[in-house]
Formats: sequence, structure tokens, C-alpha cells
Amino acid sequence: MLEVKQVSKLYENQRGVRSIDFSMSRGEIVGFLGPNGAGKTTTMRMITGYLNPTKGSILIDGLSMADHPRKARRKIGYLPETPPLYPELTISAYLKFVANLRDVPVRDQKQRVGEVIEKLGLQGREKQVIRSLSKGYKQRVGLAQAILHKPDLLIMDEPTSGLDPKQIIEIRQLIRDLGENHTVLLSTHILPEVNAICNRVLIINQGQIVLDEHPDQIGGAMGESFEVRLEVKGPKDDIVRELSGLPVIGSVKELERDQSMSESESVLLQVVSKDRSDIREALFYKMAERGYPILEMKKESLSLEDIFLKLTTDEKKVEQPDEEPEVEADA
Repeated sequence: MLEVKQVSKLYENQRGVRSIDFSMSRGEIVGFLGPNGAGKTTTMRMITGYLNPTKGSILIDGLSMADHPRKARRKIGYLPETPPLYPELTISAYLKFVANLRDVPVRDQKQRVGEVIEKLGLQGREKQVIRSLSKGYKQRVGLAQAILHKPDLLIMDEPTSGLDPKQIIEIRQLIRDLGENHTVLLSTHILPEVNAICNRVLIINQGQIVLDEHPDQIGGAMGESFEVRLEVKGPKDDIVRELSGLPVIGSVKELERDQSMSESESVLLQVVSKDRSDIREALFYKMAERGYPILEMKKESLSLEDIFLKLTTDEKKVEQPDEEPEVEADA
């Protein structure tokens, strides 16, 4: 659905982005993360055609944004961080205005406006002036304009920024629902939002993609060892000796336990594999062989927050361009 091929945007006095390369398939909801100034907004503006890349190409459903900009843009819905609303218009008047801009046939406009009003929960507010809406409802109207023309690709920049917890929950559910019929690229600073909504994560830092992975597979992609928190009922010394003797085990370490738990009841351990292989089955069979009941076995992994900080705070030298950057006067 989306192909970003070796795209760079170079500025004379700014970092820009360099050699970004990724693609998205139909039906994916992809979280796009990065610290301030990393290049998220620049990348999304290039994808949507608001900026021209210095180098590289962007294809929307096979259409080049450079060669067929109008046709490519018709396949995109865009919700910037601040929705492009006209506060003096009513919701229905604004959506009709957007329908005209998006070349929705006149005969289909009434039906299409009605559909997005129902989908976004705006029924009963059609005649309400946008200025009088809460921020949550303004965000809904912003989403409505983005999907009015039935785009294949939906780009959203910080869609829950500034909303209260109830509004955030509602907008997240709307995004999940939209993901059933649209490919979604979602930029956000709220990391739990990615875990709650997205089935893939892109992290950009200093203008370059530093991670592209499924949320559940990020640890392995970063070379993280397979780690298990294990509670076993039985004598500590024997348990530690048996586990340490397994060829797949790299280390066994005792963890602090609840003080109310008797020393003789169980032992709480951190067990780490020698490589990234899953060690849970080996642990189960060894403890079963020795007759020691496993009370708890839980895979431990870095949180998305930990991974984000690791990738975006490590000192990295960004390669300098081999040629003088091309400076564009973008409107």
C-alpha cells in the first residue's frame, strides 16, 4: 500500500531525514515513534505530498507521488496534529466543503457525510458550530474529514494529543475500527498507545529508521536474551544447580521475594538463556523430572519505553551526506 524508498530530505541548517526505507501492507496499523526533531512530521509530510523529498521515491498503491501527485493524494487521508477545521462552520457544512475539495461526486456527498458522522459518533451535532465543540469532538471531526473520501491510507499525527483519558480511549477505539478498512500510519509520543493499537512499530532517530518490528518481537530484534522469572517450590541449592546445568541456560540468579513467604516454600529466580531461544519448555521438563512444582513462570522483556529510550538516547554519529544538500523553499 505504501512504499518509501531511500527517501531523504536534506536542509542546509537542519538535520532532515536520510535514506528512510520502509513499506506498509493493506490493513496494517503502524506506530511511528521518535523524539522531537527526529523527522516524524517531515516524513509524514513527504508521504502526503506536502513536502518534496530531496532524494528517493514514495509510492501510494503503486502510484508515484512525484509523477502522479493528484491520483496518489486521493488515496490518502491526513489528520495533522492540529486538525484543519474552520471554526465558524457547522460540522455538516464543513464536511460538505471537504467533500467538494476531495472530489466526492455530488450525488454521493449526502450519503458519505452521513456515514462518517455515524462512524465518528457525531450524530445530533451536525448543525453545531465547530468553534463550540470540545477538543475531543474536534478531533472526531478531523478524523471525519480524513476518511470522508474513503482513502486507502490514513496518516495521523498525534491524534490523541491533549485529550482527557475518556477521550483518548474513545479515539483509540475509533482508530482500531478504522484499521479494519484502512492502512494506518500513526505518529504518537504516547508509547502505551502503540501497544494498545498497533501491530508494528517504526522508530526514527536523528533522521534515520532505527527499528522496524512487531511489538512482540522487538526484544529479539535487539539481541535481547530470553529471560524468565521463575518461582519453584523446593530446595534452592538443588534447583539452582539443576537449572545451571542445562546447556541452554546462561545464568540463574535468585530474586528478592515477599518477606511473608517462608524460605522453605519456594525460590524465586531470574533465568536467562545463552542465546535468544525459548527456554521455558526445558525449564518445565527439568523441574518436572526433579519433582519440583513450578508456581510461576513468566517471560520478562524490555518494555517499549525501555527500548525507545535505548534506541533514541544512545550516542550515534549520523553519517554526513556525500554531496551538498539541495535546499528547497517549501511553502
